[in-house]
Amino acid sequence: MGKIRRQRRRRLPRFKGTVKENIQIYMMMLPALALIAVFCYAPMYGLVIAFQDYVPGNPFLGEGVKWVGLRWFEKFISGHYFERLIRNTLVLSGLNLVFGFTMPILFALLLDQIRALKFKKIVQTASYMPYFISTVVVAGMVISFVDTDGLVTNLLTVLGMERQNYHVNPTAFPAIYTITNVWKNFGFGSILYCSIISSIDPGLYEAARLDGANRLQQVLHITLPGLQAVIAIQLILTVGALLAANTELILLLYTPATYDVADVVGTYTYRLGILEGQYSYTTAAGLFTAVIGFCFTFAANRISDRMTGYGLW
Repeated sequence: MGKIRRQRRRRLPRFKGTVKENIQIYMMMLPALALIAVFCYAPMYGLVIAFQDYVPGNPFLGEGVKWVGLRWFEKFISGHYFERLIRNTLVLSGLNLVFGFTMPILFALLLDQIRALKFKKIVQTASYMPYFISTVVVAGMVISFVDTDGLVTNLLTVLGMERQNYHVNPTAFPAIYTITNVWKNFGFGSILYCSIISSIDPGLYEAARLDGANRLQQVLHITLPGLQAVIAIQLILTVGALLAANTELILLLYTPATYDVADVVGTYTYRLGILEGQYSYTTAAGLFTAVIGFCFTFAANRISDRMTGYGLW
């Protein structure tokens, strides 16, 4: 016990010294930590209603609370729409994984090959701009473009395709959603990769050129290995969010005619929870998908750690 106490006494001055040296950094972190605590961790207290027959206005704990166990989870899993919701969520998130995850990497690699600095800056700025446009505005633009007399529809008609309202076409919805999501986010998503590429030692490229390596070989053997850690971490986060499709964009784009291919867990819980007031049921559905997402993240992290040596923990 005495030895443990002596070790604690030694660690305490070191801890105080570390805090004192980095007090400005910790103060800068405080607003972000406060926002995370208030909007991410504090609401987790409300997850208890997933195990209750909750009525708005009643307390979460105490007298009058009716506990129902796993009833709402069983109802969600055995529900008529469960298979459709999971299928649509995985399909739309899978498309985003294939295209939305790879496009920023490819764009950053191509951007790195541009030698004209003025043109490079123009392309970068143009690619970032869609990210700062409101999702509501983007969805409105897309709906007008794919309408019966929209810009995209007219272009496809010129190419020989039948004129129709693609906005209510279930077959066209996955492509519309994926293209819109990628177009809006790929430029901003490439910033991280561009910054990592710019930090790679230029001497490696000079040595490779002296050895006769062309641009493709430099990308394959220098640039991509330099991006490996970031790509691995981003992939883990993307896989963990497979059951969390871009609900906001889907809500703005889908219609009752496209529910069969567009209705995901997020939109389903929005309709039943916010619009119909089934709070316990939709909380259980959200908690279920969150647990599955954590399992995906854990599995992806283990696989990445074994294959590349990089992971979240």
